[in-house]
Amino acid sequence: MTNFIDETNLIAEEESTLPPFNRDEWIQQKKAEREKAFEMVRNVSDMLPHDAERFKNCLDLISRFGRYSVSNILLLEAQKPDAKELADFQTWKDKGESIKKGETGIMILEPGKEYTRRDGKTAVSYNVKRVFDISQTSLPFGFTPYTKRDGRLLIRSLVQHAPCRFESVDASQISNGRSAYYDAEKNTIYAVPGTETSQLFRDMAAVLSEAHLELGEYSTDHRFGKMTCVSYILCVRNQIDTSDFDFSKLPPYVQEMNGQQMREYLGDIRDVANAITRDMDRFFEKMKGAPERDDAR
Repeated sequence: MTNFIDETNLIAEEESTLPPFNRDEWIQQKKAEREKAFEMVRNVSDMLPHDAERFKNCLDLISRFGRYSVSNILLLEAQKPDAKELADFQTWKDKGESIKKGETGIMILEPGKEYTRRDGKTAVSYNVKRVFDISQTSLPFGFTPYTKRDGRLLIRSLVQHAPCRFESVDASQISNGRSAYYDAEKNTIYAVPGTETSQLFRDMAAVLSEAHLELGEYSTDHRFGKMTCVSYILCVRNQIDTSDFDFSKLPPYVQEMNGQQMREYLGDIRDVANAITRDMDRFFEKMKGAPERDDAR
């Protein structure tokens, strides 16, 4: 009983030494955090058109963190470009993991409440949230976010829920050594059957992204560049060989972009890659629920 009283008194004493809560200071602190985060977003988006390595790394981050906004991808690039798995302090604690001593939380932006601006338009406020990467925790092993799947099933998953038709053609009907192309007028992708699986996936992912760009509410400016980036992201997500992609030098139109244009460019790439990924996931989810074959029957 004595120990309980002593511990209670100690807690009360510690709490009495805490400074009183100052709402105005707290508001100013949160405002300063937001401004710092927004400044980082602007700085990185201004750098990307002139930094091929950082641009490619943003594509890698999009491949791993598909649900993150472009602004948060840019914040990761600024603070933890090698991030693999992120969670807040409480989530890691609930998993039984602790944050290593001395580690600093990574700032991301979290949408808050809607509000009405002075011009009458509705906007969303943002708050800074701090998360930690798996490398900052006590976990002794790495993280593998991707599942290796059969190449033929991956091709089928691209086709199953696509917003366009598919037809087979002879290789002689397609130029530049490609194995697939998209005809916007007919809303049809023509592909060469029998093509090596990795090449066929890369090419079909690219032209499927073209179909999404054409049919969705996206800008079709610089579509070839967007197609290439989407194909790269889908290849990374599905463990398809990416050695044929070359991001060592960015094209002139990218180098001429300002920060806002770069964010919009990455936004289209992210959204199209996620749309195709969702369709692919629908295919694999349906496969899980399919009854097993009975070959003995």
